[in-house]
Amino acid sequence: MGRHSRKGPAPKGAGTPGAPGALPGARDAETPGGGRRRRPAEQHASPASGTPGSGAPARGGHPEHHEGGGGWGDWQTGAGPQVRTAPPPAPAAPRIPGPRREFVEAFDGPEPAAGPLRAAPGDDGPDQDAGPAPQAARGGRGRAFTGVAAAAVTTVLAVIVAGQVTEDRPDDVGSRAAGQERGAVQERPDRSEGRATPQQEAQAPAAPAPTYAQLMAARFPIDPGLEGPGEFEAVPGLDKAPGKGRKIRYRIDVEKGLGLDAGLFARAVQETLNDDRSWAHGGAMTFERVSSGEAKFVITLASPGTTGVWCAKSGLDTTVDNVSCDSASTERVMINAYRWAQGAETYGPKAMLAYRQMLINHEVGHRLGHNHVNCTTPGALAPVMQQQTKSLDVGGVSCRANPWVHPGD
Repeated sequence: MGRHSRKGPAPKGAGTPGAPGALPGARDAETPGGGRRRRPAEQHASPASGTPGSGAPARGGHPEHHEGGGGWGDWQTGAGPQVRTAPPPAPAAPRIPGPRREFVEAFDGPEPAAGPLRAAPGDDGPDQDAGPAPQAARGGRGRAFTGVAAAAVTTVLAVIVAGQVTEDRPDDVGSRAAGQERGAVQERPDRSEGRATPQQEAQAPAAPAPTYAQLMAARFPIDPGLEGPGEFEAVPGLDKAPGKGRKIRYRIDVEKGLGLDAGLFARAVQETLNDDRSWAHGGAMTFERVSSGEAKFVITLASPGTTGVWCAKSGLDTTVDNVSCDSASTERVMINAYRWAQGAETYGPKAMLAYRQMLINHEVGHRLGHNHVNCTTPGALAPVMQQQTKSLDVGGVSCRANPWVHPGD
């Protein structure tokens, strides 16, 4: 490129203003002034000929017209000698992104050298010399186009993937997630495996509450030397008298801090006293429990220490055998909480219900005016007013345990 061939000698004075053969308005390439820089193609023109180089666009942005010629371009006929010019660069064809190797090779070329910018065709302003960097510019355009193509491919792939995700049904996604979760649990069992979940526990039937008979047959833990605070609370509620006999009202107080079931104790007293085998036999009397107001006496469940204090007020010592008493000089019939909870050896652990019934009937019998009575017939049922907590053998006569006033009726 840039070399010229001639078929004859150059005309004299060619390239000199005013010389014969010069074009009108032509200016010597070396003449200063004019304010217009030469285009790159003009720099390759022969200094002798003064003919513009090939590929120089006409002012105004109109391309030159070439006729078909040799392999390197067209023969241009003008006022001066004929010059062989290089063909204009063909527009780059769109490239389709190829394999990854082409993508990598596109970025492996040499970096384009930075150079001045060139004015766009048709711009009347001064051109800036871009320098000899056609190859670098071509490499930059290749990289830019390759990057755009890669971005387009990435965008297409993203759209496809998004479409596939959108087409997935929510229940399928949930099923897969649930399956993965179940698989993870099976692969990594923990300590909670085999245990009931809160939902299963809520659905499981609750254990039935113990019955009255079961509670009355059970023992409860308590210290035989327990000394309570001496403060009492009345069991709330009202249990009306069930019979038609003489009505006797009573109240039940329980010492604070015992840790025993006050409701169970109140029920046991009410049912025992109104049993036909008890003091209510034959409709002689009926018992009604109140929590306030007038009461004939107060049946009190208290610790061994407090029981001893109240029994001592009536001249009775209950600390020797840890027993109960009717403190006649006071309103209280004292039931020792230790005996209520643990029973006595005379009855044993398997007869707690019967022992508790005997304990209630015996102490209330004292309040009703009955004194101690011992067994006189060996092997017979002991009278309810016998001190059965202490012994069933009195004066060499051994009797059987008996909780009722009228056991055989």
